[in-house]
Amino acid sequence: MQEQNFKNHPRLVPEFHIIMFGIVLTVVILSVINLFHGITLSSSMFFLIGISSVIGFAKIRTFPVKVQDRAIRAEENLRCFTLTGKMFDKRLTINQIVALRFASDEEFVALMERAISENMSNKQIKLAIRNWRSDHHRA
Repeated sequence: MQEQNFKNHPRLVPEFHIIMFGIVLTVVILSVINLFHGITLSSSMFFLIGISSVIGFAKIRTFPVKVQDRAIRAEENLRCFTLTGKMFDKRLTINQIVALRFASDEEFVALMERAISENMSNKQIKLAIRNWRSDHHRA
Protein backbone atom coordinates (compact mmCIF):
# COMPACT_ATOMS: atom_id res chain seq x y z
CA MET A 1 0.00 0.00 0.00
CA GLN A 2 1.19 3.53 -0.75
CA GLU A 3 2.81 5.35 2.17
CA GLN A 4 0.46 7.96 3.58
CA ASN A 5 1.30 11.61 4.03
CA PHE A 6 -0.51 14.94 4.34
CA LYS A 7 -1.08 15.26 0.59
CA ASN A 8 -2.50 11.79 -0.05
CA HIS A 9 -4.34 10.93 3.18
CA PRO A 10 -7.83 12.24 2.27
CA ARG A 11 -9.98 9.41 1.06
CA LEU A 12 -12.19 9.74 -2.03
CA VAL A 13 -14.61 6.97 -2.86
CA PRO A 14 -15.73 7.72 -6.45
CA GLU A 15 -18.90 5.60 -6.26
CA PHE A 16 -20.06 7.63 -3.24
CA HIS A 17 -18.48 11.07 -3.54
CA ILE A 18 -18.97 11.51 -7.29
CA ILE A 19 -21.57 9.12 -8.70
CA MET A 20 -24.01 8.98 -5.78
CA PHE A 21 -23.68 12.72 -5.12
CA GLY A 22 -24.34 13.38 -8.81
CA ILE A 23 -27.45 11.23 -8.77
CA VAL A 24 -28.80 12.91 -5.63
CA LEU A 25 -28.07 16.35 -7.05
CA THR A 26 -29.80 15.43 -10.34
CA VAL A 27 -32.88 14.16 -8.48
CA VAL A 28 -33.11 17.39 -6.47
CA ILE A 29 -32.69 19.63 -9.53
CA LEU A 30 -35.25 17.67 -11.57
CA SER A 31 -37.69 17.64 -8.66
CA VAL A 32 -37.48 21.43 -8.29
CA ILE A 33 -37.98 21.91 -12.05
CA ASN A 34 -40.93 19.51 -11.94
CA LEU A 35 -42.42 21.37 -8.96
CA PHE A 36 -42.21 24.71 -10.81
CA HIS A 37 -44.16 23.24 -13.75
CA GLY A 38 -47.09 22.74 -11.43
CA ILE A 39 -47.65 21.54 -7.90
CA THR A 40 -49.23 18.13 -8.19
CA LEU A 41 -49.17 15.09 -5.97
CA SER A 42 -46.46 13.46 -8.06
CA SER A 43 -44.30 16.62 -8.28
CA SER A 44 -44.60 17.10 -4.50
CA MET A 45 -43.65 13.47 -3.87
CA PHE A 46 -40.71 13.74 -6.31
CA PHE A 47 -39.53 16.88 -4.45
CA LEU A 48 -39.83 15.16 -1.06
CA ILE A 49 -37.88 12.17 -2.39
CA GLY A 50 -35.17 14.57 -3.56
CA ILE A 51 -34.98 16.31 -0.17
CA SER A 52 -34.96 13.00 1.70
CA SER A 53 -32.17 11.80 -0.62
CA VAL A 54 -30.05 14.82 0.33
CA ILE A 55 -30.65 14.19 4.03
CA GLY A 56 -29.92 10.48 3.61
CA PHE A 57 -26.75 11.19 1.62
CA ALA A 58 -25.48 13.51 4.37
CA LYS A 59 -26.37 11.14 7.21
CA ILE A 60 -24.91 8.08 5.46
CA ARG A 61 -21.56 9.88 5.65
CA THR A 62 -21.78 11.72 8.98
CA PHE A 63 -23.02 8.87 11.20
CA PRO A 64 -20.10 6.50 10.49
CA VAL A 65 -17.59 9.37 10.75
CA LYS A 66 -18.91 10.25 14.23
CA VAL A 67 -18.57 6.61 15.31
CA GLN A 68 -15.09 6.48 13.80
CA ASP A 69 -14.14 9.67 15.69
CA ARG A 70 -15.23 8.06 18.97
CA ALA A 71 -13.15 4.97 18.21
CA ILE A 72 -10.15 7.12 17.30
CA ARG A 73 -10.53 9.10 20.54
CA ALA A 74 -10.55 5.87 22.56
CA GLU A 75 -7.58 4.40 20.67
CA GLU A 76 -5.53 7.57 20.90
CA ASN A 77 -6.42 8.04 24.57
CA LEU A 78 -5.00 4.57 25.23
CA ARG A 79 -1.95 5.47 23.17
CA CYS A 80 -1.53 8.70 25.15
CA PHE A 81 -1.83 6.78 28.42
CA THR A 82 0.72 4.21 27.22
CA LEU A 83 3.21 6.93 26.23
CA THR A 84 2.68 9.39 29.12
CA GLY A 85 0.91 7.54 31.92
CA LYS A 86 -1.92 10.12 31.65
CA MET A 87 -5.17 10.38 29.76
CA PHE A 88 -5.77 13.09 27.15
CA ASP A 89 -5.94 16.68 28.32
CA LYS A 90 -9.58 17.84 28.32
CA ARG A 91 -8.61 20.88 26.22
CA LEU A 92 -7.91 18.71 23.17
CA THR A 93 -10.75 18.77 20.66
CA ILE A 94 -11.88 15.73 18.71
CA ASN A 95 -10.47 17.29 15.52
CA GLN A 96 -7.07 17.68 17.16
CA ILE A 97 -7.17 14.09 18.42
CA VAL A 98 -8.13 12.79 14.98
CA ALA A 99 -5.17 14.68 13.47
CA LEU A 100 -2.76 13.47 16.18
CA ARG A 101 -3.43 9.85 15.22
CA PHE A 102 -1.13 10.34 12.23
CA ALA A 103 1.84 11.35 14.41
CA SER A 104 4.50 8.76 15.19
CA ASP A 105 5.00 7.73 18.82
CA GLU A 106 8.27 9.68 18.89
CA GLU A 107 6.59 13.00 18.10
CA PHE A 108 3.12 12.35 19.55
CA VAL A 109 3.61 13.74 23.06
CA ALA A 110 5.44 16.92 22.00
CA LEU A 111 2.93 17.56 19.23
CA MET A 112 0.01 16.96 21.58
CA GLU A 113 1.40 19.51 24.06
CA ARG A 114 2.05 21.96 21.23
CA ALA A 115 -1.50 21.45 19.89
CA ILE A 116 -2.88 22.36 23.33
CA SER A 117 -0.61 25.35 23.98
CA GLU A 118 -0.93 26.83 20.48
CA ASN A 119 -4.55 25.73 19.93
CA MET A 120 -3.51 24.20 16.61
CA SER A 121 -6.08 23.23 13.99
CA ASN A 122 -6.20 19.69 12.65
CA LYS A 123 -4.56 20.90 9.43
CA GLN A 124 -1.74 22.61 11.37
CA ILE A 125 -1.17 19.42 13.37
CA LYS A 126 -1.03 17.27 10.23
CA LEU A 127 1.39 19.70 8.58
CA ALA A 128 3.64 19.61 11.66
CA ILE A 129 3.98 15.81 11.55
CA ARG A 130 7.41 14.73 10.33
CA ASN A 131 7.07 10.95 10.62
CA TRP A 132 3.60 10.09 9.33
CA ARG A 133 1.79 7.11 10.90
CA SER A 134 -0.56 5.68 8.28
CA ASP A 135 -4.20 4.82 8.89
CA HIS A 136 -5.51 2.68 6.05
CA HIS A 137 -8.54 1.37 7.97
CA ARG A 138 -10.61 4.52 8.21
CA ALA A 139 -14.10 4.93 6.78
